[in-house]
Amino acid sequence: MTASGTAPAPPPGAAAGEPSAALREELARESRSLEAADPATIIRWAVDRFGPKLTMATAFGPEGCLIIHWLAAIAPATYVFNLDTGYQFAETLDLRDRLARRYGIEVVLEQPEQSVADYERDHGGPLYRTDPDRCCRDRKLAVVKRVLARFDAWMTAIRRDQSPDRATAPIVGWDHKFGVVKVSPLANWTKAKVWDAIVREKVPYNPLHDRGYVSIGCAPCTRAITAGEDERAGRWSGTAKTECGLHSKDA
Repeated sequence: MTASGTAPAPPPGAAAGEPSAALREELARESRSLEAADPATIIRWAVDRFGPKLTMATAFGPEGCLIIHWLAAIAPATYVFNLDTGYQFAETLDLRDRLARRYGIEVVLEQPEQSVADYERDHGGPLYRTDPDRCCRDRKLAVVKRVLARFDAWMTAIRRDQSPDRATAPIVGWDHKFGVVKVSPLANWTKAKVWDAIVREKVPYNPLHDRGYVSIGCAPCTRAITAGEDERAGRWSGTAKTECGLHSKDA
């Protein structure tokens, strides 16, 4: 919200699905300016710039929990959502309740049109076993596209050091895949820095992390990793897939 209490005008170009030259310049300028800023400052900028047209998506990873920690003090009314595929760990859903009790932010579970039972019936069984890319498109990407149609900007909890697809993520940029501004307050943080803040601030986190699950997604497609393995090696293990598609570079 602006100082007068009104929401700022939607970013020019957003309605057309592509940013205008003015918006591209603004995002590049702000991203450079915020590169050395702390995450709370970046979140405040996003809230001031986009007001109620800003949302946040979280899979309840440690980074997302940390952003919720800051968001509770800055703009607790922000619409925060989770992509509830129907395959999530019970521990993940329990964490949602713990965060609500701690911060008063109840993350909305945005779900696909079909239940798991209907979806598997229509595809002859669990599609994550035979076509995980299609499963992610149907039960994640289609849902986030539906949600983001209501907003001008979204915050994500990605870090550049998580994967090659995320290595060049700006603090603020245009998300061509979804046609909105993308804000990543923790883009230039490391895993160690995230966990230092989690411990210091006593932020609730998924207990599966204590059992070797470093990156947590859907239960059937996630395993614990062993020493020396890549952070995302436990996702879609045994395949070349490391991203669901939300943050991949492909259009």
